[in-house]
Amino acid sequence: MVTERSSKRAFAKRPADPDSWIKACDPQRPRSGDAAAFTARLTIDVTPELRGRIKIAAFQRAQTVADMLRALLAREYPENAGGDQ
Repeated sequence: MVTERSSKRAFAKRPADPDSWIKACDPQRPRSGDAAAFTARLTIDVTPELRGRIKIAAFQRAQTVADMLRALLAREYPENAGGDQ
């Protein structure tokens, strides 16, 4: 038996206010370990060459790409006690 898919697709409604959208919580599955502390996903487009260099660097450092990039972003964008950016 073949079932037909609905041609109508539902998309999540995003808040009109960018701050609300950024701060909005995504539904999460329960996870364990250190990765559970991270609750937002960030997607970027990079060239295949840059992706390869990133993967090689992570391998050479015995890290995952995600852990290496989290550390890089944390160094580049530290929490500010004073609030100036």
